[in-house]
Amino acid sequence: MRGISGPEAVSASDLADFTVDLARGGQDRAALGPGSVARCVVAVRGFHRFCLVEGVTSSDPTRSWRPPQTPRRLPKAIPYDRVVTLISTAAAAAPPFGVRDAALLEILYGVGARISEACGLDVDDVDLEERVVLLRGKGSRERRLPLGGHAAEAVSAYLVRGRPALMSRSTPALFVNSRGARLSRQSAWAVIASAAERAGLSGVSPHTLRHSFATHLLEGGADVRVVQELLGHASVTTTQIYTRVTVDTLREVYSTSHPRARMT
Repeated sequence: MRGISGPEAVSASDLADFTVDLARGGQDRAALGPGSVARCVVAVRGFHRFCLVEGVTSSDPTRSWRPPQTPRRLPKAIPYDRVVTLISTAAAAAPPFGVRDAALLEILYGVGARISEACGLDVDDVDLEERVVLLRGKGSRERRLPLGGHAAEAVSAYLVRGRPALMSRSTPALFVNSRGARLSRQSAWAVIASAAERAGLSGVSPHTLRHSFATHLLEGGADVRVVQELLGHASVTTTQIYTRVTVDTLREVYSTSHPRARMT
């Protein structure tokens, strides 16, 4: 790019050239992805707003300059049979950890809990008679969710055969570690990573189970606004990204079922 004497001399064409230059890269630097370009644009806009406020410039050339749109990454989900394999593998670990780990995974997949929500659960947050669980999400928002049969059975087994063996101190926490303290997010990650490795599954994280929960619900015909409530999303826009995940499934069903789907 050409040299510019100062912020007052920056024009709209300079900003456009700068955006292109960032995306293309050059001999002395690599090309930047859309997300990195967007961060650079935001930084430059902040600098020019500062110059305007401080009286260095009389106008802001970046006022109508917008960062490039970044592609929304589709959530990663795994097929239901792999979820079953993962939970079964976790349950096969030596007691009392196997029953604990299975209950944790059932909560993550069975109600779509975030890892922080699952680790933050207290024993009193789970009502096995009513089969309801109370989750505390982002912004201290609470939501009461139905607890499926498999999850209820797993939690019940853990409370009888797992948690008492791990308890060495008094704590309200539902999921505890080997010292009897509340299970941390890092330890929960390790539980999932270990089970996935033993099951021969790659790329599985706590959020994978949450994504799978939402995707499988939508593939089963659930309304997107119901899924929004279950996930605890403040806006349905956030939930609608999952509807894009199911397009491949719909396309597969269509191509194999509709008489006019294939060329003859």
